Amino acid sequence: MKHLLIVLFLLPLFTFAQDKALEVQGTTPNLFLVHTVTAKENYYSIGRLYNISPKVFAPYNKLDMNKGLSPGQVIKIPLNEINFSQGAPTEDGEVLVPVYHTVKDKEGLYRISTTYNKVPVATLEKWNNITGDAVDNGTNLIVGYLKVRKDLSSFASKAVTAAVSSEPLLQTHPAIEKEVVKPVEETKKEEQQVVLPQPVKKELQKEDTDPEVKQGEKKQEPVTVDVATTGKEFNGGVFKTEYSKQTGDKDVVKETGSAATFKSTSGWEDGKYYCLHNTAAPGTIIKVTNATTGKSVYAKVLDVIPDIKQNSGLLIRVSNAAAQQLGISDESKFDCTLEYSK
Repeated sequence: MKHLLIVLFLLPLFTFAQDKALEVQGTTPNLFLVHTVTAKENYYSIGRLYNISPKVFAPYNKLDMNKGLSPGQVIKIPLNEINFSQGAPTEDGEVLVPVYHTVKDKEGLYRISTTYNKVPVATLEKWNNITGDAVDNGTNLIVGYLKVRKDLSSFASKAVTAAVSSEPLLQTHPAIEKEVVKPVEETKKEEQQVVLPQPVKKELQKEDTDPEVKQGEKKQEPVTVDVATTGKEFNGGVFKTEYSKQTGDKDVVKETGSAATFKSTSGWEDGKYYCLHNTAAPGTIIKVTNATTGKSVYAKVLDVIPDIKQNSGLLIRVSNAAAQQLGISDESKFDCTLEYSK
């Protein structure tokens, strides 16, 4: 009887816990939700709740399915390609339930993107109806969706009707990239500007189709021209005005040190320059001055500089579009002076 009273007392607490927003735990690729078992729940009812087979989450928790579950027991529900979406379309009968990340102090969207399968920052902004890279501490931020069967899961009542972006997951912030994925319109524009000489074009076509080309022989690669490096002049970039507002009558921090670059799709046509910095908060505008040329740009902080060997000793990393305005090539390190307000 005493045990029964304890269960009846705890049941409302368990029910309340299940009604809370779904908060993602872990980091890529080991993302999961936490579930607290309630009375009468079993492996299969929990599986239906989260659209996952007990044969998946039981071994994930090192549980023996021959043994029952106890009320109050905490188990981890893995998020995988079956029950988790960050852009994939749903199947018939499935609905999407938002899952959240609670923003920590000085945590920018770029870092959150990296934690959750590198979902594009632009997508995070769209899902959460926000603009800008800085998010208030404690904000519940949608980072994906739990896919459940609407006729099997009680979570279906929390489903959203808004369309989830079907864009493929990028590997970085949209302002940072390793291989530039250019829009169709931009590609067409470049094709009009850069014309491959006809003799070379014919030679390449023959090489690609000639059966006499020896196996393993290195084929001639097409000639490419980096049209983006032509750039435009934006007089320091569009964040210059915002920098003036941020500094105002405040004390300005000055730092000197070594800088490097990262590849970016942003800045070439819109003058939006970005940077990574370990002290300034995300969203801060930093005035970056090349110590050699005296040229300056205004770059918005996305996040901290990743703690890896090649970043040792760096004060800042700026987008390659910003570097060009400073008179720096993409791969060169350079000495700089930084000015910004905290």
